[in-house]
Amino acid sequence: MCFPNLDNSGDWGIKGYKQRGGYQGLKEILQMPVAERIEKLKASGLRGRGGAGFPTGMKWSFMPKPEVSNKPHYLVCNADEGEPGTCKDRDILRYDPHTLVEGMIVGCHTLGAKVGYIYVRGEYYDESSRLVAAIEEARKEGLLGKNICGLGIEVEVHVHLGAGAYICGEETALLESLEGKKGQPRLKPPFPAGFGLYGCPTTINNVETIAQVPPILKNKLEWFTRWGRPGNSGTKIFSVSGSVNKPGNFEAPMSIPLRELIDEYAGGVIGGWENLQAVIPGGSSTPMLNAEQAGRVLMDFDALKAEGTGLGTAAVVVMNKQVDLLRVMVRIAEFYKHESCGQCTPCREGVGWVYRLMERLCRGEGTLEEVDQLYALTKKIEGRTICAFADGAMWPVQGTLKHFRGLIEERVRKNVA
Repeated sequence: MCFPNLDNSGDWGIKGYKQRGGYQGLKEILQMPVAERIEKLKASGLRGRGGAGFPTGMKWSFMPKPEVSNKPHYLVCNADEGEPGTCKDRDILRYDPHTLVEGMIVGCHTLGAKVGYIYVRGEYYDESSRLVAAIEEARKEGLLGKNICGLGIEVEVHVHLGAGAYICGEETALLESLEGKKGQPRLKPPFPAGFGLYGCPTTINNVETIAQVPPILKNKLEWFTRWGRPGNSGTKIFSVSGSVNKPGNFEAPMSIPLRELIDEYAGGVIGGWENLQAVIPGGSSTPMLNAEQAGRVLMDFDALKAEGTGLGTAAVVVMNKQVDLLRVMVRIAEFYKHESCGQCTPCREGVGWVYRLMERLCRGEGTLEEVDQLYALTKKIEGRTICAFADGAMWPVQGTLKHFRGLIEERVRKNVA
């Protein structure tokens, strides 16, 4: 597995990390031709672990070669983990921060960057302090600075603490914030690989993605591809919460059946599998699954897409029959209303409308016609903004209407009666 100390069973510092094999083989990786590293990442099938699932090797290949660019290159790590239900990166920063530090060293050198930034969620103050301590440990060991591993390679890594805005998890809003501006998404194109931080070529990746790069490059391809299935290789950290007996973060193979993840890793559904009502499979922005789907679906990008939802951040929220699904959806809608940056009118106005309409229907004060209006409203907002924030706010509402419309209509009818 890629994160042996995720359970906090060992020393988080550099001594413990080295005992677990950390930094071993780093010098050999840095001596490997850059093109060979990128090709190996492509062959591994590693896809972004932050939500989009874009192939990492391909993304890294978009960066211009340093010899043809007269601007500095940057690698930025997105540790602004704000998706409700998601807490996997937090445990990496807490218990295994050197996995990220080593990944930043390898990533920066591969992308021709002498400087890397780790943008940490504002609420993760303790975790950012531990990350800074890990960076200092690496620097004292000659693993950061101007002469890494005695190879004359220069890489520096800096930690930047955000201010708690969920929208800064969007990569271009993150860059704006990192530059000291208001955290609002940019229009694309231009894309960050050509015009990113300070107008320079930049690659942005999630914590888990960057941390998985060194073990992939150190080992044979089969070491990584033996887990999962084609197009969905490797391991994944799943944050399982809600109506389960043992909530937590679990590193498991990609494409693991959702039922196995819940039963074998998270201790099963409270009240038994028959008591399951619904599951949010990938964080609050992914449409929920009903119990029948949850019993057969695989946890990977392609299988969940085929079910009309997504893997997202792999934050699995389990809800048994004692949970008021409509109240959950109202709370999610309220979160998105609060976190909209306000740049785009459909999002600024529309997300608030959706929340207020959902709240009325949850109280049973709406009408059956308003249920149809709610769905029509989500379709008017989706796809009409600069970034995907509004889409992520609409998808869970659409999923609820698809699978649990009857619950909403029943509540409205009771109030009318």
